[in-house]
Amino acid sequence: MTLTDILHAITPPDSQAMTEAQRLLDGKVKPPGSLGTLESIAVRLAGITGSPRNTLSRKVLCLFGSDHGVYSEGVCSSPQDFTRRLMLVYADSRDGGINILARQAGAELRLYDLGVKGLEPHRNIITHRFMDSGTHNLRRERAMSRELAESVIVWGAELVREMKSEGVDLIGTGEAGMGNTTPACACIMAATGSRSPGLVGRGAGLDDEAYSRKQRVILDALSLHEDSLTDPVNILSCVGGLEIAAMTGVFLGGAAYHVPVIIDGVISIAGALLAYKLEPLAREYMFASHESPEPAYTHAAEFMKLSPSLRLGMRLGEGTGCAVFMQIIDDALAIINGMGDFSSLTKGE
Repeated sequence: MTLTDILHAITPPDSQAMTEAQRLLDGKVKPPGSLGTLESIAVRLAGITGSPRNTLSRKVLCLFGSDHGVYSEGVCSSPQDFTRRLMLVYADSRDGGINILARQAGAELRLYDLGVKGLEPHRNIITHRFMDSGTHNLRRERAMSRELAESVIVWGAELVREMKSEGVDLIGTGEAGMGNTTPACACIMAATGSRSPGLVGRGAGLDDEAYSRKQRVILDALSLHEDSLTDPVNILSCVGGLEIAAMTGVFLGGAAYHVPVIIDGVISIAGALLAYKLEPLAREYMFASHESPEPAYTHAAEFMKLSPSLRLGMRLGEGTGCAVFMQIIDDALAIINGMGDFSSLTKGE
C-alpha cells in the first residue's frame, strides 16, 4: 500500500458501538460516570473495534531502535554506544525496565533494529535497517531523504496490518536511541509552528551547558530547513528519526486497521503528532498513557487535545508507560465485561 492508500483507509470510530458501550456502563451498579477515565477508555475502545464489549488479550509492545547523526553535536550525556548495548539488554538479559513491565502487563516485547550503529544481527531482534548507522546530522543536512521517510511510515503502518492478521489487538510504542529527544522536540516544534526554546527539555539529564547547546542545535536545524518543513513527511525527512517515522506509521496503521495504539513519552508522541497532522482522525485510535516531564510532550498533547491518564513522573522511555497503561485498559474492560448491572441487583431482591 501507499501512504495515500493508508490515509484513505482511515474512517471515524463506530459511534453506534460507543453509544451501546455507554449504555452498558450506565446500567452498572454505580452512579453514572463514577469510574471516570476507566469508562471513557471502554467507550473509546468500542468505537475503535466496532464492538461494545472487548477483550484485548494479545498485546504487543514494539520497541524501535535507531541512532542519530545529531548526537555528534553534544546533545546527549550518554555514550552513543548505549543504544546498541541497551538493545542487547532487552534482547538477552531480559531485565531492562521494559522487559519487566511488559511481562507484568502480559505483553509481548518485539525489538526492531532500524539503524542502530554497530548492532549485529540477533535472534531476538528483528533487523530492518533503513540506514546502517542511523540518520544524518539534522543540524547540517536532512536527517534522511523524503522518499525514505515515507517508506518508513508505510512500513510502520503495514506492521500493524501484519500484527492484526496474527490476532494482535493492542499495541504499545517504545524506542531506544541516544539523543532522540532532540529530533522528537524538533519534529514537535516544526509540526506546531513553535520556535520557543522553552519546549526543549533536558532529556536524560543534561547540565546547563549541554542544555543550552541542545536548544541551539534544534533552533539551528529548524532555521536551516525552514523552507522545507511544509508537511509531516518533509518534517521527518529534515529533522526526524527512523523510530519516529516508524511510530508515525504505527499510529496511522492503528487508525486504518482499527487497532488501538498507546503513546509513551516525548519520542512516541512526536510520531503520534505527525500521524495526526497527516490525518486528524488518527487521534481517535490513540491513547496517551502517561504525562512525560518533557515540555514538548505537554505541548504536543495539548495541540492534539489528548489527556494522558497517568502522572507517575516517568521519563525512562522504552515504552514503559505503555506497559503500565495496558493494565489500566484491562481494568476498564473488566468493568464493562464483568461488573453487575441494576437488573441483576433487582433479581437478587
